[in-house]
Amino acid sequence: MNESNPPSIIQGGMGVAVSDWRLARAVASRGQLGVVSGTAIDTVFIRRLQDGDPGGHMRRAMAHFPLRHAVDEALGRYFLPYGRPSGTRYRLLPLVREKVSHARRELLMLAAFVEVWLARQGHSGVVGINLLTKVQIPTLPTLYGAMLAGVDYVLMGAGIPKEIPGALDRLARHEPATLRLDIEGGGGPETMLEFDPRTHWDTLPPPMARPKFLPIVASNSLATLLARKASGRVDGFVVEGPIAGGHNAPPRGPARLDEHGEPIYGERDMVDLDALKALGLPFWVAGGSGHPDQLRAAREAGAAGVQVGTLFAYCDESGLATSLKSSVLEHALRGEVSVRTDPRASPTGYPFKVVQWPAHPGRDANRERICDLGALRVPYRMADGRLGYRCPGEPEDDYVRKGGAFEDTAGRQCLCNGLTSAAGQPQLQRSGELEPPLVTSGDDLEKIAGFLHGRSHYSASDVIDFLLGGTSSAQSPVV
Repeated sequence: MNESNPPSIIQGGMGVAVSDWRLARAVASRGQLGVVSGTAIDTVFIRRLQDGDPGGHMRRAMAHFPLRHAVDEALGRYFLPYGRPSGTRYRLLPLVREKVSHARRELLMLAAFVEVWLARQGHSGVVGINLLTKVQIPTLPTLYGAMLAGVDYVLMGAGIPKEIPGALDRLARHEPATLRLDIEGGGGPETMLEFDPRTHWDTLPPPMARPKFLPIVASNSLATLLARKASGRVDGFVVEGPIAGGHNAPPRGPARLDEHGEPIYGERDMVDLDALKALGLPFWVAGGSGHPDQLRAAREAGAAGVQVGTLFAYCDESGLATSLKSSVLEHALRGEVSVRTDPRASPTGYPFKVVQWPAHPGRDANRERICDLGALRVPYRMADGRLGYRCPGEPEDDYVRKGGAFEDTAGRQCLCNGLTSAAGQPQLQRSGELEPPLVTSGDDLEKIAGFLHGRSHYSASDVIDFLLGGTSSAQSPVV
């Protein structure tokens, strides 16, 4: 794939480990852009080790990581050759703060390296990594680890990633990079997240290839801002509409809810593709794009192609737990699946898509509020000037004690634990209950029966053939 021949299809970077290395590899092997999710990648990685590393894939990739001491440290701390004994909880990582320890940075680097390295094996296609802009603290070490593995693209949404292009430039040269940490409520001195690759090497390796950067946007104004004022080169955009899965941008203008309590979107929330095209950069259309008609329409509007998430989320290679995939598809064939745009579920404050169906294993769960993964915690300035961290999804008393408003906790769900559980890694909490799964998809899920044609399962290659009209030839990736 070259500059004049960008991919027609970007496989969305979904959830926690739904877009895992197997899915990204399967898509990349077909000449499209396969994307791994970098969200909570360190937690996903150590839980795979604690589950015994079935197939030995983690260790196979770890053998190629250039910092051997980090590999030995991770194996010594987390690898259980026979997996966790029944009734044993996963060992947790310490919650990250603005000052990340040397060892924790290397674990983030290693986890991202492993995921990207595995995704890139057995084909000559391209692989990307998706990160949430709002989850700031792990970003720089995660990007660096992915770059050490040769990642081709970086995609970032859920915020304004204006500083990322310049950081990629510096990381490619193994130079120090910084990001400004967003402090809730502002106030106090500016706080910078710092990452210096040089501290991890005895002898610096040669410069690396700088991956292409594709911010995920929901408005022309944000695309224009990033194209003109980002800290470095922007290589294109993914423009995402409000029917896409996961987090959605809130509606522009006054917040209004329909009779079902879902946000109301209007014409102001539709991106003008002609204006986007005028920026002169390639773009891909996302949200409701999982059909060949949408791919054709996107190309006619000047897009390079589409980004598709929902169809890939339920294919055989995705990291969504097999039992959940089977259950959702079974009910979808009977028209018993719906997708709710919940304005309260996500602690981020962004609307969040939640899949609902009769057999949802967490449907009636009375979950104890606990914040033990903390990816969505945000920093705030305490009275003594130091930084504290809080999340509206943590226990209400804790959040209020930290200066949060009690009303902000209403309806919040723990995305960290719910999405990790959906990927087949549910934590056994001290109450003895497994964390219930939280499944997210785009609105297209409600129409997936038309794609299934009675099938109970399908492959990533089936999705690509469908979108391209059956014109491409498959290449089986090497395991």
